[in-house]
Amino acid sequence: MFDWALVKSFVAVLDAGSLMGAARQLGAQQPTLSRHVAELEAQLGAPLFERTGRGVVPTALALQIANAARQMESGADALAQAVARGREATTGTVRISTSDVAAVWLLPEVLAGLREAEPGIQVELVASNALTNLLRREADIAVRMVRPAQVSLVAKKLADLPIVAAAHERYLARAGTPRRPDDLLQHTLIGYDRDDLLLRGFAAMGFPVAREQFALRTDDQVAYGRLVAAGAGIGFVTAYNLHHWPGVQPVLPMLKIPALPCWLAVHREIRGSRVVRRVYDYLADAIPAVLSRSA
Repeated sequence: MFDWALVKSFVAVLDAGSLMGAARQLGAQQPTLSRHVAELEAQLGAPLFERTGRGVVPTALALQIANAARQMESGADALAQAVARGREATTGTVRISTSDVAAVWLLPEVLAGLREAEPGIQVELVASNALTNLLRREADIAVRMVRPAQVSLVAKKLADLPIVAAAHERYLARAGTPRRPDDLLQHTLIGYDRDDLLLRGFAAMGFPVAREQFALRTDDQVAYGRLVAAGAGIGFVTAYNLHHWPGVQPVLPMLKIPALPCWLAVHREIRGSRVVRRVYDYLADAIPAVLSRSA
């Protein structure tokens, strides 16, 4: 039985051809390596190197045990890496808040990948259009379409989500495809109930319309998307959703509809948690990748 450090020093001297070169390679002192080699030689009962003016020359015994020593070195490296992976392993629960639409159409693919990459992490997904308060720890991480205003939050913009007018091909075959923005007024439009966002958007484009212009109205974003996907009329949706709705296609590409920003937010204090940080970093990489594939 002998100290692994002696074998490590032996392999370094063998590879470098000198005590000085081995010391530089290991960031150690030359006398330390000389002592290690002497101790190993004493334990083996035979010399390992012949000292020359320019360095050292391995003896027959040194060459005989070289392969076994290198296997020990490889095993020690593998052991160190396994220990490092064990220290870096993440386990725990992370609560993620996002909008109804993102919870249904955007995050499932992302969270499936996270589960595969980090089986020790459990996720609680909060699907709500209310801005969950990270300050009160109602969630650990938020994926939102508006920039968080609290100064104690760390926020990262992930993407700008294009908004498009879209309809199912069955509706377009039945009602025709609009060619100009004002053609929309001749179509069945899907709008919001109490939210006046679309009314303000049409007014900004120079086409003020009344609420009644939208024959179908709902403030439930998931139901809104399903109405578009079912061919009920023309709606205004984030472009990445079209990937999930076969047959739905964009219309009127000349419409200048402001994009929807996608933000990732976390409280400064809990960002230091290893498991929260791991999920935060994963989402920061995976969400833009999924959006890119959807586009």
